[in-house]
Amino acid sequence: MSKNNSSRSNIRRSSKKKKQRIILAILIPFFIIVLVGMAYFAKLLATTENAIEASYHEVKRTTPIADVDPITEPVSFLILGVDNDQDDSRSLGSTRADSIIYATVNPITRKMNMVSIPRDTYVPIMQDNQIVKYDRINSAYALGEESTMIETVESWLDVPIHYYATFNFDAFLEIIDALGGIEMDVPITFSEQDSSGKLGTIHLEEGLQTLNGEEALALARTRKIDNDVERGHRQQLVIQAIMKKALSVGSIPQYTDIVETVGANMRTNMRIGDMTALAKTGLNSKFEMKSHVFEWSSFTERGMDLIKIDPTSFANIQLALQNSLDPSLSDDSAYTDDDNPEETTSSDSSDQDTKSPDLEAAD
Repeated sequence: MSKNNSSRSNIRRSSKKKKQRIILAILIPFFIIVLVGMAYFAKLLATTENAIEASYHEVKRTTPIADVDPITEPVSFLILGVDNDQDDSRSLGSTRADSIIYATVNPITRKMNMVSIPRDTYVPIMQDNQIVKYDRINSAYALGEESTMIETVESWLDVPIHYYATFNFDAFLEIIDALGGIEMDVPITFSEQDSSGKLGTIHLEEGLQTLNGEEALALARTRKIDNDVERGHRQQLVIQAIMKKALSVGSIPQYTDIVETVGANMRTNMRIGDMTALAKTGLNSKFEMKSHVFEWSSFTERGMDLIKIDPTSFANIQLALQNSLDPSLSDDSAYTDDDNPEETTSSDSSDQDTKSPDLEAAD
């Protein structure tokens, strides 16, 4: 009897040790994963803080703007893409802006509105609350960099700009490569130069495909396949594709590379707290992205090829942007079904001599 009890006791001890080994076999990898994850995110946080600190660049504001909380209040952004042809380390010095996008994010309606401003749009250039000249809107950057560009866009659209981000085009190229490419629908087969200016090195076939950084940059910047307004719309689609890929779970391992790339190629007035708040907004809900496209016509003035925005199109899109920043309004009311901002495009007008009110003021 004693022998049987001893045998059962040994079996219980053996079974208990086996269970302990199983538990340890499960817990040890789990804790390793947790520790590695903590180390990774600690590194990511340190990298992020360093990158944001390096990219922070305050701008002079002629008219102060109220602080906003991106988690609970609508916010607006001016996104500028500039050519990397300057001598400064970030290649963000006094050149003309090649890409100008105004965007709003409304955490209440969970909508993001974007509009590309054609770089040849003829507007009054504002500086220190005064019109200093009438010119293409992209010339504002050459005159006073972000400060003058912000004041000009705010005055023209009659909207606030809470934050800005200026990128050179190396940033888009390197971010897309770090993400492993983005999916884009190429509208037509074409060939284009690469970022170094080597002709004919990029060739894209029509259709849905994954593009690397060089290919996506060529699609965003080419002027061979349509017009300047559609080019701006393509740039919006590239930005949306980058955001979609960056927010996917599979992109998490690339975040450190992405942050380092952005920090080396960006200037912004956003602090770490602003970005953290915005990230929380994006993580808490899915946003509907709405792209707007101006209707326009082209004309020539003083030897310059310029763009005039259609007054009705301008008023509709301006209203949509203003409504998207008002917590008490829904931006759904900004358009009728006939306006269809996402689909509206325009070809060159034959009325080359038509002058906008801005031109008449300039004369």
